[in-house]
Amino acid sequence: MHNEKDGEKDFFEIEGLAGQRILSGTISVGGAKNAVLKVLASSLLFKNEVSLSNVPDIEDVHRILEILEDLGVVVEKKNAHTYKLFTDKINTHIISPEIAKRIRASIVLTGPLLARLGKVSFPHPGGCVIGKRPIDVFMEGFDLLGAEVEEKENSYLIKTKNKNLHGAEIFLKTPSVTGTETLMMTAVLAKGTTVIKNAALEPEIESLGDFLNQCGAKISGLGTPTITIVGGDLLDGANQTYVTMPDRIEAGSFVVLGALAGEDLTVDKCNPTQIDSLLYYLRNSGVKMEVGTDYVRIKGAQPKVFKSFDVKTHEYPSFPTDLQAPLSVFLTQTTGQSFIFETIFEGRLQYLETLVRMGADAKILDAHRAIVEGPTPLHGRQVESPDLRAGLAYVLAGIIASGQTVVHNVYYIDRGYENIIERLKKVGVKIARKN
Repeated sequence: MHNEKDGEKDFFEIEGLAGQRILSGTISVGGAKNAVLKVLASSLLFKNEVSLSNVPDIEDVHRILEILEDLGVVVEKKNAHTYKLFTDKINTHIISPEIAKRIRASIVLTGPLLARLGKVSFPHPGGCVIGKRPIDVFMEGFDLLGAEVEEKENSYLIKTKNKNLHGAEIFLKTPSVTGTETLMMTAVLAKGTTVIKNAALEPEIESLGDFLNQCGAKISGLGTPTITIVGGDLLDGANQTYVTMPDRIEAGSFVVLGALAGEDLTVDKCNPTQIDSLLYYLRNSGVKMEVGTDYVRIKGAQPKVFKSFDVKTHEYPSFPTDLQAPLSVFLTQTTGQSFIFETIFEGRLQYLETLVRMGADAKILDAHRAIVEGPTPLHGRQVESPDLRAGLAYVLAGIIASGQTVVHNVYYIDRGYENIIERLKKVGVKIARKN
């Protein structure tokens, strides 16, 4: 694994396939980044220990573990993918500003720490630069649960008004994933019953809630828009292990790669039902694939022409914003005009300017909408990764382009994809990591 300093100067060199469909073999999906980060945060709700397996060996996991250690959690690493956390000596309410500013997911630690210690201090969260990501959903929820928020110059101090947090009815104005998860975790230790309405439906929330229930929480309604939590005592993680669910965004990214360049490519160790929206779009476009219970195989003669289509990102189970950039690379190879409507984040379409430099015919209409005309051959370029998902999209573009593509600032890609170079090389991609 490469640390942040490495990733900032490291780059990927890709020899493009110039549109050839030659990738074959199997590429396996790892544990879900967006699931495991929340379960790690939930360790603050436990009186003793938390065991985790199938943990992806990625930068974001290392950063969250650093913050937890700073709070007094003892981290025992069994191997690259298995950890045991001892949580009986949490000793500070201050989340390290230096680490937290580099990882936006640190915001989910605030609720569990507030619930456990009665107060939490944290900096304004950092992470990828993809438009505004307001944190008012957290603040409003904490207020309803009986905490008060004090805003300082670059940080917040939140503390309970009385001795304990109490149950509340919380309506989320948008079904935020991190909002749902953070407030659900906070409510686990609050006195009384909390009802979260318009809760997000993402499978990562269900995975987290199921594990907390195994360890003594009382959460019902998981997977529905109304989640009810009956508060209680610290959880007991003895004799329980959280097995990280497969990463559906990674699975989707690899399926797009197969659609673009696969001769006989299997994406395995995944849950295809969690990427139904992507599979629907690709099938309708003409991609031929075989879908099993834990794999997607793209093989055989694909049509010479893929049909263009319009895509609108939306909360689960609709099309995920995190697959929008990889899918746009596919749209550059479809015939006709495609319309992209990004409804979750504004400014997330800026990466299209780089695809245009590589030969794509794309126009950004405004902060949320763009048009792609295809098919256009792509050509290798020097590109800079602006965020995790766009960085991976540039890798996909480089693979199908002619000539050499160099992707800089690969720390962003390391944040979410474990050993991406080795896995891509195994199926026939000509790619190397240099510095």
